[in-house]
Amino acid sequence: MMVTIQFGLSIGNSRYHWAWFLNTKFQSSWDTEYLSIDRYLDFLPIDCQRIINQSLLEFDRIPIYLVSVVPRQTTIWQHLPQVKLITLADIPLLDLYPTLGIDRALATLGAGNIYGYPILVIDGGTALTITGVDAKHRLVGGAILPGLRLQIRSLSIGTAALPAIELPPQLPPRWCHHTPDAIASGIVHTVSSGIGDFIRDWQDLFPDSQIVLTGGDGELLAGYLQSNSLYLAAKISYDRDLLFLGLSAILRDV
Repeated sequence: MMVTIQFGLSIGNSRYHWAWFLNTKFQSSWDTEYLSIDRYLDFLPIDCQRIINQSLLEFDRIPIYLVSVVPRQTTIWQHLPQVKLITLADIPLLDLYPTLGIDRALATLGAGNIYGYPILVIDGGTALTITGVDAKHRLVGGAILPGLRLQIRSLSIGTAALPAIELPPQLPPRWCHHTPDAIASGIVHTVSSGIGDFIRDWQDLFPDSQIVLTGGDGELLAGYLQSNSLYLAAKISYDRDLLFLGLSAILRDV
């Protein structure tokens, strides 16, 4: 059987997200800071490098499927001959609107294909997004708000005395006597409660739906939600690779 390798590159607001596929099947993912094109081979996983070397594959013959929400970064990669930009036109979901983020669409497609429809996806990235699709694969809608770290950064930048803090590994106490703890409490409890309200409303509409978290802070958010509510603990799961699982489904049809 001929070995076919593809790369996926998702350009987020804060960093690059990479994946590699063997015969369109997702293998693994990793993150890097923004890189120059000529340095990207240095960051390939060892198992991927080994297969490339064994197969005598050349870099400029390996397809790169590009997903981007950062136009300035998109233009850096688009001129490479093996780069194919993935757009909403490639996504087999219904009722997508023109400004919907391609990252949201792919993550929801990946979640639906793995966990079933209807599906609710909560992406804890720089922007925190909530996206729901019904049993007929139609977009119901969603919401966008600043992510946890962006809220922390906005307080630090926009005020004279409030410090930047690290996100706590567990749900923090609600009532605090120290400023850093109070910031953690305010952001984490408010966001967790808001997301919980969205989940409960979604469950009223689609009682059998799966709820999946993803994104850089998705695992933390899942832990906060599960600690905050026994009801939510049994309803939600975390999967960091939803976007690339969605891309894998598209590669099978390319």
